[in-house]
Amino acid sequence: MGLFDIGLEQRRANYDPLSPLTFLERSASVYPDKTAMIHGDWSYSYLEFFARCKRLASALSKRGIGKGDTVSIIAPNIPALLESHFGIPVTGAVLNALNTRLDAETLAFILDHSECKLLFVDREFSEVMKQALSLASCTPIVIDIDDILGAGGEGIGEMDYEDFLKTGDEAFPWAGPDDEWQAISLNYTSGTTGDPKGVVYHHRGAYLAATGNSMSWDMAKHPVYLWTLPMFHCNGWCFPWTITAVGGTHVCLRKVEADGIFDAMGKYKVDHMCGAPIVLSMLINTSDENKAKAQKGIKVMVAAAPPPATVLAEMDRLGFDVTHVYGLTECYGPAVYCDWNSDWNKKSVEDRAALKARQGVRYHALSELDVLDPETMKPVPRDGNTMGEVMMRGNLIMKGYLKNPKTTEKTFEGDWFRTGDLGVIHEDGYLELRDRSKDIIISGGENISTIELEGVLYKHPAVLDVAVVARPDEKWGETPCAFVTLREGMTATDKEIISFCRDNMAHYKCPKTVVFDDLPKTSTGKVQKFVLRERARNL
Repeated sequence: MGLFDIGLEQRRANYDPLSPLTFLERSASVYPDKTAMIHGDWSYSYLEFFARCKRLASALSKRGIGKGDTVSIIAPNIPALLESHFGIPVTGAVLNALNTRLDAETLAFILDHSECKLLFVDREFSEVMKQALSLASCTPIVIDIDDILGAGGEGIGEMDYEDFLKTGDEAFPWAGPDDEWQAISLNYTSGTTGDPKGVVYHHRGAYLAATGNSMSWDMAKHPVYLWTLPMFHCNGWCFPWTITAVGGTHVCLRKVEADGIFDAMGKYKVDHMCGAPIVLSMLINTSDENKAKAQKGIKVMVAAAPPPATVLAEMDRLGFDVTHVYGLTECYGPAVYCDWNSDWNKKSVEDRAALKARQGVRYHALSELDVLDPETMKPVPRDGNTMGEVMMRGNLIMKGYLKNPKTTEKTFEGDWFRTGDLGVIHEDGYLELRDRSKDIIISGGENISTIELEGVLYKHPAVLDVAVVARPDEKWGETPCAFVTLREGMTATDKEIISFCRDNMAHYKCPKTVVFDDLPKTSTGKVQKFVLRERARNL
């Protein structure tokens, strides 16, 4: 026994694994009457929030849902999706929040791959889920969600969510996992090289990511948080757990539109929100009447495609306090943030925007962040110019990819998590992304695979050759731009090409621009995408 191993064995008996589930129990105890959620004219306290989540867990348990089972949900940012972040994992089951923008074929793949046992469906998405279930092999229990602000629609489940809650018992025992490395949620990537990959989160990582959010954002108690970021994106970057931990108010938002955002800002005194650069564009490109509703100093966390410095400068002028973050699905959303140096406040708006556009430094719970030469695994010089691959280590990294050991092993080759992103490190240690090694396009916060889109385009009978690159876009950050070579003697218009894509894949993945031209290639026949990117930028 070591000098400081005092009562070690006895203490282990009192050890509780880290889990964000403890946040709700604590806030319900400490802030029972504090408003936890607002959705239109409906609101409830933390005590009621806790009670509803316990009934949800109890109802799931009564239907045989338990440790290791997958429970999927497709819904916009409404109370049922918020409650699922607590009520599902407390049973030991794994939460799988589905991307509402996916097509039926992809949703069917996810349901089967995750072995979904129970599925919650907001009525707005009944039709696409009905198609997905007809394509899937699994036969989950299906429960409808008839949201008070929803447009209705045909139900495909055996009962409604509120009726399902009534089958549960509020006395359900609230307990965390046996092991903090136990899976808490399953999030699918956008399928950049084929089928989507299932990223498995553990309770420990979710706990630390949630606390890291509040630390990195200097978040005080009881923030009023507006849900402009989809909760299906990396579990809303873990903010369902963060806001609950600090006793904040979750302001649900079914549709992310400028009018609704500013109405909520004025009505509820919103002080925090997150989103992709498209959300910043909404805030900037709206009426003066809307802008007058927002109080100065609202904190906005932005990620995905780096926002243009001009956009950040305009946000600064409007009085928004923007924090730029960077991360991936595999690291619980944000794991890097532009930790602001107060000395930079003396700089011009344009210089501040340029500094803010950098991705920054690691979250507190991320052990290591570096830019390495992927071959030698040595750090690149801190000169802001030499590129390498962004790599990470620590507790904010996923367990691995579900049913995909080969890809998991490859991703962690060299005992680092390889992001696949290329960047530089500045002299002050701040990371700045320069390119994406897999040519992923990030449009409105969604990842779009050029390989997938090219595969669809090649199916068009008039298309001989095609390459897809990102084109900068003020509203979406980036949009797909397809360079197409037509077969000899055949014709097609850009509208026909885009329509063909929309008939064969999710609409958001389709090209917004089509250029008919010969493709520049190397002597070995490889398309020179860097040339096409430059062309796309100059269109």
